[in-house]
Amino acid sequence: MNNGLSLSITADDCIRSAIHEDITSEDISTQSVMPGAVAVHADLLCKQDGIVCGLTVFERVFKILDEKVIFTPYFQDGDRVRSGDKVGVLAGDGRVILSGERTALNFLQRMSGIATLTRSMADELQGFSTRLLDTRKTTPNMRLFEKYAVRVGGGYNHRYNLSDGVLLKDNHIGAAGSVAEAIRMAREYAPFVRKIEIETENLDMVREALEAGADIIMLDNMNDETVAEAVHLISGRAATEVSGNVTRERLRKLAGLGVDYVSVGALTHSAQILDFSLKNLTPIH
Repeated sequence: MNNGLSLSITADDCIRSAIHEDITSEDISTQSVMPGAVAVHADLLCKQDGIVCGLTVFERVFKILDEKVIFTPYFQDGDRVRSGDKVGVLAGDGRVILSGERTALNFLQRMSGIATLTRSMADELQGFSTRLLDTRKTTPNMRLFEKYAVRVGGGYNHRYNLSDGVLLKDNHIGAAGSVAEAIRMAREYAPFVRKIEIETENLDMVREALEAGADIIMLDNMNDETVAEAVHLISGRAATEVSGNVTRERLRKLAGLGVDYVSVGALTHSAQILDFSLKNLTPIH
């Protein structure tokens, strides 16, 4: 698979869990019409224009059920697909293909939807140095796949999880008592190699974060005018990240203001699936 997702033990565990969610004991429907093994092939068809992502995960669902299943893809992750395209062909035991169909398609559709939305937003930043980031607003147990889909779409990953880095948000600041104290405590606790990022909601907080030595200052839910003032105030002394109410239409304006990063939770929490289906299941003679 492209862009660095290897099918690790962690990925396999998540895929197995999804299979078990759909098949707790047996596939009653398939067993009733196909009690014995029947070799078949079936076409994977795209039903919408977009960016395909998750083909190896799609294949892995069937391989976990039966290593003898063969998937021949005609595209790679990151490729643009059109409605009606034959994306690949599956061949193997028909019982396995029918039983794994929905789980495999669920992964593929979800990941392709995220990659498609990400690509549409990343395209708005062409020609600028501003990077598009995801967030931790992911589907439980799907983060590995969803953050990979963001990369395939042309975005970048923020923290993978809470162990990856320091991001002090409003409630952390409240617990510490102030912006400066939150930064001081994080600097004292975290390893020296970790950067300290802090969320700010107004220019006074930006000033306090600068004085306290924050490495990255998040400008949260600020309008464009305030973002421009904050970027001017920071003047390269810390990296800047805009978050909150970021739409595709707003991206070029923010990039033009000189923001380093823009994080968009919608990449993972609001992406529509890209529709695919398995069709033309036919016995192999």
